[in-house]
Amino acid sequence: MEDRKQPNFFELVYAAVQKIPCGKVASYGQIARLCGSPRSSRAVGYALHVNPLPGIVPCHRVVNREGRLAPAFAFGGAEVQKDLLERESVEVFQRDGLYYVNMEKYRWNP
Repeated sequence: MEDRKQPNFFELVYAAVQKIPCGKVASYGQIARLCGSPRSSRAVGYALHVNPLPGIVPCHRVVNREGRLAPAFAFGGAEVQKDLLERESVEVFQRDGLYYVNMEKYRWNP
């Protein structure tokens, strides 16, 4: 019998985030639900903060449920996340000094 290792939560997160298409975003909670752990949105955030493959796992496509970009985006701050999303034709707007995307328009619905 083959001994198959079950993927850990972070591996599940990275696999789910890799499925988000260019030009779309998902919320931390949405990724947590896709990983079978709907109450783990903070753990999703931590997994993305320590993303070992930022060029492969597009963590810039994950925002909070309101569409707010991460104020402390792990790979250079909110400006970098904003630039990466805008390169994918995702419109980013500013409100109260924070950046947002329109979730109704850009939410990924797998």
